[in-house]
Amino acid sequence: MPRNGSQKAVAEEGRSGSPRKCGAGAILLLLVLCSDSQAGWTEEDPRASLTIHALNGLTGRPAAGLPMRLSELEAPNKPWIEILKSATNREGCLDKSSLAPQRLKAGTYKLHFDTGEYWRQQGHTSFYPYVEIVFTITEAERRVHLPLLLSPCSYTTYQGS
Repeated sequence: MPRNGSQKAVAEEGRSGSPRKCGAGAILLLLVLCSDSQAGWTEEDPRASLTIHALNGLTGRPAAGLPMRLSELEAPNKPWIEILKSATNREGCLDKSSLAPQRLKAGTYKLHFDTGEYWRQQGHTSFYPYVEIVFTITEAERRVHLPLLLSPCSYTTYQGS
């Protein structure tokens, strides 16, 4: 992603020269941590904070109402423990009050996005009914940045900086 934060979506062309449904219907989800000063936490706190910012690539507007859950894995081979169930707000973000006052300790977490429901609300069909991102927070980390690029028929994620 360029340093200025801009993102360009490229539509695939079908045999007729018109854009394919999936290539043209991109949603860009930027999972960004809120700044510690905004959340009221200090650098000395050994836990990471998390907020979400989602952008709908079809409209260029925030992806408001994207259902999501955050779960923690307390031990290998144990069930996930849901610690948050929410949806993005009208700015496409997770309200900081949804996760506050807790911050995430070192461990393994899973973000589950109900993309099928989101796309249904937008009048589209999604090949993927949900997207799950499993990630690890180490003690040294104060911020985590997880971009997710999503369309009705594809998605990509990576660890941001």
